[in-house]
Amino acid sequence: MLNCQQVTRLYSESQERRLNLQERMTLKVHVMMCSGCRNFGKQMHTLRHVARAYAKRQDERSDKADE
Repeated sequence: MLNCQQVTRLYSESQERRLNLQERMTLKVHVMMCSGCRNFGKQMHTLRHVARAYAKRQDERSDKADE
């Protein structure tokens, strides 16, 4: 079973690449039992969503400025 440090590493790696089946399954099992890692995963998801929305707004602003 993964420890919390390994889980946070996998969450970070999942931002750059698709995890393989074994990584996804062991991550899922750990997160089902560990509320700290579950919260970390939710926070990572929220940060990714906010960063993408911010980048999209910046792109839209620069497009309007170019007009």
